[in-house]
Amino acid sequence: MNKVPLTSRGAEQLEAELKRLKTVERPRIIKDIATAREHGDLKENAEYHAAREQQSFAEGRIKEIESKLSMAQIIDVSKLNPEGKVVFGATVDLVDEETGNEVTYQIVGDDEASVEEGRISVNTPIARALISKEEGDIAVVNTPGGQKEYEIVGVHYE
Repeated sequence: MNKVPLTSRGAEQLEAELKRLKTVERPRIIKDIATAREHGDLKENAEYHAAREQQSFAEGRIKEIESKLSMAQIIDVSKLNPEGKVVFGATVDLVDEETGNEVTYQIVGDDEASVEEGRISVNTPIARALISKEEGDIAVVNTPGGQKEYEIVGVHYE
C-alpha cells in the first residue's frame, strides 16, 4: 500500500470533517430515519428514502476519509529543513517569464488541491517542474500549449 502525501493542514481538515460526520451528521440522520418511520408506510415515504440516501452518502464519506487518513503520509513542512528548495507543502511565488504575471501556489496532495485557493497537486506538471528548485531558478513547465517558464521569486514554508 503506497502512502499518499498530505499536508498537516489537509489532515486536520479531513479529521475535522470525519469528527463532524460521526458526531453531528450520523446521529441527526439516525433521528431523521426514526422520525420518518413513525409516519407509516415506508414504500411511499419520501422522508424515509431521503434520510436513507443521506445515511448512505455520510457512511460512504466516512469510509473514504478513514481510508485516506490510513494511507496518508502527513508532512508538516514547517518542521522540515529544505534549505530554500521547493518541496511538498512549500508555498512558491512565481513570475511568468513571458507575461510578467505573478502567481503563488502551495504544493499539496491530490485531495487538498484547489486552484482557486492557490493549492496545486504535487502531481501537476507545474509542481513537478518546481520540486527541488530554489529561489531565483527558472522552472520550465511542459503544457499542452508548449513550454512555459516561471522564475521562482520566493519559497515559504508555513
